[in-house]
Amino acid sequence: MPNYSVHTIASAPEGSKPALEQLKRAFGVLPNLPAVIANSPKLINSLVGLFGQVHSPGLSEAENQIVLLTDAVTNSSTYAVAFHTALALQQGISSEETTAIRERRLPTNKRFAALSALAKGLIEKRGHLSEEELDSFIAAGFTKEQILEVIAIVAASTITNYTGTIANPPLEDPFRQHAWRGLQQRAETTAAA
Repeated sequence: MPNYSVHTIASAPEGSKPALEQLKRAFGVLPNLPAVIANSPKLINSLVGLFGQVHSPGLSEAENQIVLLTDAVTNSSTYAVAFHTALALQQGISSEETTAIRERRLPTNKRFAALSALAKGLIEKRGHLSEEELDSFIAAGFTKEQILEVIAIVAASTITNYTGTIANPPLEDPFRQHAWRGLQQRAETTAAA
């Protein structure tokens, strides 16, 4: 497996530095995953541009985190699951809702469930959703334009999920309490119950 540098702003390639500075301003720290993505100025700049659009007005930040956490679980990205669990909780999403997604179940909140189902379906079915699946999303109070917004979030999270899986950056202290081992963890939880 390739070994990627976890860059600081100072050590990053010149073309990656502005994007890393922007991420540090947004998060207050520079997370390890984008510090790895910075090995490719093309990829880090694509990610920052796309996330700038994803986090613009449209879905709420809590709703964005539901989609991002669902994407991370669906793609089995352990780093992204821990990271987005922490951010979802910071956005006021309950631990019951985040646990449901982490266990590959739908949240009980109807809007969150619709977002999670759409995101999971887009990834698993590569966009080939049925009319009923799309109508169900709209029936939960969303618009057809918001289907396209969810596609943008899925696109952005594909960059982080795939890179996190390939590069396996170290998980920072604030996210370790949300560490996730995917299906292995689910089997252990089920066996203990």
